[in-house]
Amino acid sequence: MEHRPFYAVRPLLPVYPEPEEPSPARKRWVLVQDSSVLLQSDPAPGTVLMPDPLPAGLACGAPVYLGTRDDLVYYAAEVPAGAAPPGDWQPSPVRELSGKVPDGDMAVASYAVRILDFDRSTAFCGRCGAQTRPLTTERARICTACSHITYPRISPAIIVLIKFGEEVLLARSPAAPPGAFSLIAGFNEPGENLEQTVHREVGEEVGVAVQNLRYFGSEPWPFPDSLMIGFVADYAGGEIRVDGREIEDARWFTRDTLPPVPRRASITRALIEAWIRREV
Repeated sequence: MEHRPFYAVRPLLPVYPEPEEPSPARKRWVLVQDSSVLLQSDPAPGTVLMPDPLPAGLACGAPVYLGTRDDLVYYAAEVPAGAAPPGDWQPSPVRELSGKVPDGDMAVASYAVRILDFDRSTAFCGRCGAQTRPLTTERARICTACSHITYPRISPAIIVLIKFGEEVLLARSPAAPPGAFSLIAGFNEPGENLEQTVHREVGEEVGVAVQNLRYFGSEPWPFPDSLMIGFVADYAGGEIRVDGREIEDARWFTRDTLPPVPRRASITRALIEAWIRREV
């Protein structure tokens, strides 16, 4: 089966050079306040895309070009933390947009939050400390002094569904909502391939061994900059032994005894639902 990622921004295309002076009718804006986006929820489905021109005095800083879709050009802009949104718009975390706006618009909103965070965190060069500016040929920033180029960071992480007969291994993080369980996940370390990351993370967090790794799909996870790579694996041996830090509980569950699992807009939920349907 093919996994359809929730936060992938295609068909939003980062066309370069940026279109010059598109007409107001072709412009759409995503407004970011802190780490949330402004949402107009009524009528349903809602929208995070505001037409041009923006209300006077609402945005601060320079607009950030995101890309194009069909004949429209998309931009992001920041709203000051204390500013009141216009009319019936209100701030919403990106994760809360699922089901409230079309999935494609949710992806654009998450991309806007991520790119504004990239611009803020790389406003000064990590090599010499001078100011940077956006490149006009690709998504990157270049130092105005030493010409060092910085690209948006992508942090690869694995997530794995472990099967044993008709059961699946789910684990609980201390930070999870009460009673909720999820899959084993962890970041790729320098020098590892993704399969090695799966074996290491599973061993470290729950103490078991796995085999027969199969690729499931991937998901950009903009919280803030991960790329989640999903696998399915078979249990190969060992007793569950949680690490007590990242994982406080782990158990085998059948389809009839599943606990609360993560929300729909995640590759975790997609993996679990594929297992429920016996597709993996």
